[in-house]
Amino acid sequence: MKLSTKGRYGLRAMVDLALNSETEAVSINSISERQEISESYLEQLIAKLRRAGLVASTRGVQGGYRLTRPADQITAGDVLRALEGDMRAVDCSAFDEEGCEGADLCVTKYVWQRINESIDQAMDEIYISQLVEESRKVMEYSREHPEECAGKHCNG
Repeated sequence: MKLSTKGRYGLRAMVDLALNSETEAVSINSISERQEISESYLEQLIAKLRRAGLVASTRGVQGGYRLTRPADQITAGDVLRALEGDMRAVDCSAFDEEGCEGADLCVTKYVWQRINESIDQAMDEIYISQLVEESRKVMEYSREHPEECAGKHCNG
């Protein structure tokens, strides 16, 4: 299983929102500049996150976006499922309602089930607030060691 840019960029955008929307809404333009993601692509991602109820928009001069819940109540899994859809590594119909004709004799179904459960567990144990803290550490490190971060995306 490999995440697309939707999941990777969307997660970065959510961390950026959590970092920067504590006092005011954040514009797509400002996220785009900080994260080096095109505005048009970011608009598509934010629209999906809005439909999923993870971000809300405010119109007007001071408008922009903010999280709908505290960052410690939004998981990486919430974000990735909103953007990527089903995150199963393997589709095994043995565990679906329709079932599978060979499910009774299939031993590999347990491998697929464990892999899928592990992915879900890993995504649901990581909160946006944890990523915010990691981002702050990275930003602090980049301020203290600018020579090591020159030309790299070291800004969280």
